[in-house]
Amino acid sequence: MTIRNTVEADLDTIFALIEQKSVNTVTAERYRDSVAAGYYKHEWTWVAEENGEIRALAIWWGVPGEQHPYSIDGLYYVGDDDPVPTWTELLKHAVASRPDGQEPPEYHFFLDSDWEDKPDVVAALEPRAQAAAAVGMTTVTDRLRYEWKPAYGLPPRSTRLRFEPADDEAFVDVFMRVSTGSLDAATAREIARVGVEQAAREELAGYKSMPGDRGLWRLAYDGAELVGFAMPSANAGGPVVGYLGVVPEQRGRGLSDDLLAEITHLLAETGAEHIRADTDFGNVPMAKSFERLGYRIFAIRRVLSFPEN
Repeated sequence: MTIRNTVEADLDTIFALIEQKSVNTVTAERYRDSVAAGYYKHEWTWVAEENGEIRALAIWWGVPGEQHPYSIDGLYYVGDDDPVPTWTELLKHAVASRPDGQEPPEYHFFLDSDWEDKPDVVAALEPRAQAAAAVGMTTVTDRLRYEWKPAYGLPPRSTRLRFEPADDEAFVDVFMRVSTGSLDAATAREIARVGVEQAAREELAGYKSMPGDRGLWRLAYDGAELVGFAMPSANAGGPVVGYLGVVPEQRGRGLSDDLLAEITHLLAETGAEHIRADTDFGNVPMAKSFERLGYRIFAIRRVLSFPEN
């Protein structure tokens, strides 16, 4: 068996495999759009080939301009035998190609909120999770996916806070403060990997690379006191809440509602037809904030990742 990156001549096979929807979220339209935008690349897409025939495919997603992809968007297989050994070798090869110190990759599944009641979805997820675990992605984080639409109504805008734009260094500083005691699993993993300042800088760099408007970012103040920040953004699917946080000494006052309301208004003013956001199952305060402000759960994101060191 040969493991290699895809080339233009593989496109017909790639599109045929993409038709295997299962728990894979890639569509032909998304694949074309993502290739054009730089989120998918041949050097980030791997196949297992046997006797000149492609047996398995792994599509990875990354940020345009970066050298290495961030997450797996889909695993595909040809045949009725057990795909786990082939997928494992495919993932081992791709993971091993990353340099030391590079942010570890993840595997993201986008699932309906009732996916556990669907045997076909459970059966499709299990072997993919087994292959991911075999290469070290043994940490499982489930994230609630929320959505706001204009039909749900705008939440009241904050009357106790004022919001101001600021430069990148100001956002680095407040992100570092907000990271203390964060209930977000991804933030905790990054801090454990590179430290709080580098995690803050990498997070901001990631958001700046997204198609959202950097000019919408705001610091939040109660009088002269800095209380947090709001970073509305967008990804390939449209507007997203992005990131918000309250500094530790101001927590317990319900200020996440004020920040989320401001983000919702800022994005709505750009004409957003929907706004989406994720939060970990364990981040109960943020989940309650979404629900208070009229956001509704529409899906679950399951993230498989490498354990913290």
